[in-house]
Amino acid sequence: MRRSGSDYDASVRAALCRRYGPPDVVELVDVPKPVPGDRDVLIKVRATTVSSGDWRVRSMDIPRGFGMLARLALGVSRPRQPILGTELSGDVESVGKDVRQFAPGDAVFAFPGGRMGCHAEYVCVAEDGPIARKPANVSYEEAAALSFGGTTVLDFFRRGKLQKGESVLVNGASGAVGTAAVQIARHLGATVTGVCGPTNLELVKSIGASRVVDYTKEDFTKLGESWDVIMDTAGTAPFSRCKGALKEGGRLLLVLADLPGTLRAPLVAWTSKKRAVAGPVSERADDIRELAKLAEAGAIKPVIDRTYPFEQIVDAHRHVDTGRKRGSVVVMLG
Repeated sequence: MRRSGSDYDASVRAALCRRYGPPDVVELVDVPKPVPGDRDVLIKVRATTVSSGDWRVRSMDIPRGFGMLARLALGVSRPRQPILGTELSGDVESVGKDVRQFAPGDAVFAFPGGRMGCHAEYVCVAEDGPIARKPANVSYEEAAALSFGGTTVLDFFRRGKLQKGESVLVNGASGAVGTAAVQIARHLGATVTGVCGPTNLELVKSIGASRVVDYTKEDFTKLGESWDVIMDTAGTAPFSRCKGALKEGGRLLLVLADLPGTLRAPLVAWTSKKRAVAGPVSERADDIRELAKLAEAGAIKPVIDRTYPFEQIVDAHRHVDTGRKRGSVVVMLG
């Protein structure tokens, strides 16, 4: 996207995070309106989310061992990208002269992911980037919440080689990633067990789990059962804890792991007939288009915890900070 001189027109609102800290560091300000390059799509944002990724960047609450690496990647003393937000939905307002796949008026959703920038009224995305048309059966609110959890799940299930007919346990089944995992695993033909707190048992069952374990009453690793795949989205199920709950040939998908756990993951296959998969998610444009197909088919429907107007985005951050959100927290811009 071009960013100099006449490449901007007018001013638009954006939520800026210009220093690390609590939710109050986020402020609404006017910024120049971006202009699409020749192969870019300019999106008028209707909805975005405040995700756990936004919380970690804003607060610098990073899994053990990753603190210095995170600051080098994101900004040593303050966020290098002050506009947070990884996912959005909206309408195409204009396109660059070489764009052929989208036209003004198209309803779309997009996932800039680690580049962020979605907490703004307008965002540019490359035509061949992580953008797809919004399915007609999905609201803007739901479309904005498709990508963060959905892309994470698709990547980990791909690396974990999930097969039809296998058994899957999702630890942390009520969050944005967990609710996507339950639905996608079921769509892929797996039998799903969800692990969550007592207030979310019915929710997790309603989206496709054949069984739900209340972690405040039962430890899934001590039930005498085993699964082909265990996905840990909560960071509480390292291999040392759940190796006995994995079948021979089973895979542990460490969506949330500290640095020691990530470094130990490749060693699991050397010392057992099981595997652990960890490390950053690969962001692929094709996954956004796959999520569009899944949503259109009704295979995945994002769970929305709360919705806030853009003017209350600080309150959205506060709610995410509690660590008790279920599904996604959406912010509406129009």
